[in-house]
Amino acid sequence: MQRVEKDGPQLPAEVPSAYLEDASGLKGHAERLFAPLDEAGVATVLRDASAARIPVTVSGAGTGVTGGRVPFGGWVLSLEKFTRLDVHNGYAIVGACTLLRDLHAAAQRSGQFYPPDPTETGSSLGGNIACNASGARSFRYGATRAWVERLRVVLADGRILDVGRGDPIDFDPGSVPRPHVTKNTAGYLLRPGMDWVDLIVGSEGTLGVVTEATVRLLPLPPAVLGGVVFFRGDQQAIDAVEHWRATATPRMLEYFDLPSLLLLRTRFPEIPAQAGAAILFEQEMASEEDAAIDLWLERIEGAPGALAEDSWFATTAGDRERFRRFRHALPELVNDTVRRAGALKMNTDFAVPLDRNRDMLAYYRRRLEEEFPGRYVIFGHIGDAHVHVNVFSDPANPAPAADLFTEFARHAAELGGTVAAEHGVGKRKAHLLELQYSPQHLELMRAVKRRLDPAGILGRGNLWQH
Repeated sequence: MQRVEKDGPQLPAEVPSAYLEDASGLKGHAERLFAPLDEAGVATVLRDASAARIPVTVSGAGTGVTGGRVPFGGWVLSLEKFTRLDVHNGYAIVGACTLLRDLHAAAQRSGQFYPPDPTETGSSLGGNIACNASGARSFRYGATRAWVERLRVVLADGRILDVGRGDPIDFDPGSVPRPHVTKNTAGYLLRPGMDWVDLIVGSEGTLGVVTEATVRLLPLPPAVLGGVVFFRGDQQAIDAVEHWRATATPRMLEYFDLPSLLLLRTRFPEIPAQAGAAILFEQEMASEEDAAIDLWLERIEGAPGALAEDSWFATTAGDRERFRRFRHALPELVNDTVRRAGALKMNTDFAVPLDRNRDMLAYYRRRLEEEFPGRYVIFGHIGDAHVHVNVFSDPANPAPAADLFTEFARHAAELGGTVAAEHGVGKRKAHLLELQYSPQHLELMRAVKRRLDPAGILGRGNLWQH
């Protein structure tokens, strides 16, 4: 087995285990690892692989939760050398393996920000593009696709594309219906007259290898109000979300159920003892004296069941950092719990239409209490009707949790939702696509895959199980 770098020595070595797994816990195997220095090196690897019909799995930061970068044979193509980061007024040029946190920091130093904010800031921009990642601020700003202006992509045959917004694809892909949700990254976005950027973003490394992207930036808002509002009960928190969604303009609305708060108390003992749920919000303002502060205080004080006196508020960056740690601590605690149990990470990524949010939450809660009482948490992007269910399943018997999650996916699709809102489906969830799309629509997607990757080498196992 060899590690090969273009214009560099061939280094005999087995493929390190770090390239054979991701945050999902899935582990794979590969024959060779390539880490090209430039696009020409990527093109050479793909031409050789296509000629020999050898599968190629693209490797980024390894933070994905669906097994997308986990190879099952063939070659691993690492983009770790592609770390360009140039910030300009209104945009940034980033290499595929530039980390999200580095882009956020560089943009902030220039008085700007990149709106998409997936929880895992150690993810790579190439990975974010592959799965059309979003995060909490998607409630106002949408997902990654909306912020990509230009892509450099190496196709399976070694051709290099440099495509921007409005550059149409050169064939008719047909049309696949979109679910009635604000976030979706399940399968290919297909519609007549679409451009290359929309096709490549969210294709999970199955249509081409993104090496570089130009993404839009916005000026930093003059001020931001943040708050964690605690409620006595779950239904009261949901009532408040529906009211605030219709009457306010926050950039995020995040939800934490009672089991989530119980887990978070291990790090934040100051959480009120009587809290049964919480909503985190952020509101951009024109200044720290903006009238929005008073409006939010009125909303919270008027919300039935809100623990207004015990809730947390912040207008300074330092205080808001506490809320960021609060929001990010929960998935970290969940991951730690799963790792200690030796189980695969079992979590959902489903979203439903906004008017079915309450229905889906009630369905989750009823079935979880029947199957996994005391062994689950529900939290996440409630503003987009996109919350995450995490189950602490028996590591020796993950089948019941897997079956329940398939049931949840089916129900979300029946409500007009999606089986993958922000993480993609990768390998672990590829079987869920058939719950959302008809055989005819799946065949349209497969036809696009065959056109751009006739040998089927790219991302084998992602989206398509065979």
